[in-house]
Amino acid sequence: MQALSPSPTSLKSLFKTRPLSHTSRLTPRLAVQCVYRFDSGNFTGVGSSRADWQSSCAILASKVVSQQQDTEKTGNADLASVNGHKTLDLVPIENLPKPLTITDLSPAPMHGAQLRVAYQGVPGAYSEAAAGKAYPNCEAIPCDQFEVAFQAVELWIADRAVLPVENSLGGSIHRNYDLLLRHRLHIVGEVQLPVHHCLLALPGVRKEYLNRVISHPQALAQCEHTLTQLGLNVAREAVDDTAGAAEFVAANNLRDTAAIASARAADLYGLQILADGIQDDSSNVTRFVMLAREPIIPRTDRPFKTSIVFAHDKGTSVLFKVLSAFAFRNISLTKIESRPHRNRPIRLVDDANVGTAKHFEYMFYIDFEASMAEVRAQNALAEVQEFTSFLRVLGSYPMDMTPWCPSRGD
Repeated sequence: MQALSPSPTSLKSLFKTRPLSHTSRLTPRLAVQCVYRFDSGNFTGVGSSRADWQSSCAILASKVVSQQQDTEKTGNADLASVNGHKTLDLVPIENLPKPLTITDLSPAPMHGAQLRVAYQGVPGAYSEAAAGKAYPNCEAIPCDQFEVAFQAVELWIADRAVLPVENSLGGSIHRNYDLLLRHRLHIVGEVQLPVHHCLLALPGVRKEYLNRVISHPQALAQCEHTLTQLGLNVAREAVDDTAGAAEFVAANNLRDTAAIASARAADLYGLQILADGIQDDSSNVTRFVMLAREPIIPRTDRPFKTSIVFAHDKGTSVLFKVLSAFAFRNISLTKIESRPHRNRPIRLVDDANVGTAKHFEYMFYIDFEASMAEVRAQNALAEVQEFTSFLRVLGSYPMDMTPWCPSRGD
């Protein structure tokens, strides 16, 4: 086996060359790669022995250091020569691309800088406040409909969407549960926002002048008893959102109409607050989910929640078996919701003796307190899959663990 001699030509191959850009500068740290190979099980390198190879590398390194020192003294930014070869290009390590890390692939749940976040409503809506709480310093993008917010993320107009799914007084927002199934976005987080309602009207308007109150249906329901206690014998009309109601009153100069909305909406649209904190219960909280095009990587270092939806061809009799899969593994459920099965709302069962039975078919949504990174959650869903004809994980995401603070003014 013939050894390679340390000629200038072969020494040039000891470096991994890459062209320098016109803005590149030589730095003390250089990417140097030695070439070696295995031939018939024996090492073949520069020189006839390992000692020769090490000696050659040491000589070469000393020449590089010498060239660097000469360059620094003369102020010359380009490397004049290395071992007599003027065409050799060396790449500073700082200019090499850095490898991706798990942080690049899975941003922290609260990361919100420079994000565009879609929400339903107009500025001043509670959804806008939820978007700001979920993603501080984000660019909030108002959408007139819930489905538009879903589409904004799917079409890359927005990076995230923050949408309500349930309220502690009004219950579930069924429309968004249906849209979660229709679209392919993933739940990547949740945020719970205390709701503080105010009765707003144009400046100078008194309560006895009012003929109607407008707001979102949920807001009207959450303030029903308080409005009666205020002696307001007025018509109550539903609109798309709370802040939109405030904007409507201001834009149309309606002196006989009040709106139920936030204190921020009053500031934005120049309205006065006739009554503050008019929700029937101070424990009025709306839960929002954060949606993205890609799921986050589940973790076990903090409390996680997982949301799923499932159905079965044989009706609701499978529900007990599904619940048992979680109970057996000591997994707590925080939410269970049923929605009509859109593709097959009714199942017919014929009985020759009795007749035809008509059963309503449902999709079931469940939230449980466990991360998909946990073995018990994986085993539970494996068992659930045996009982169901359809199963989809909507997301596994960090729980909102912020301290509880009753509703109060902003």
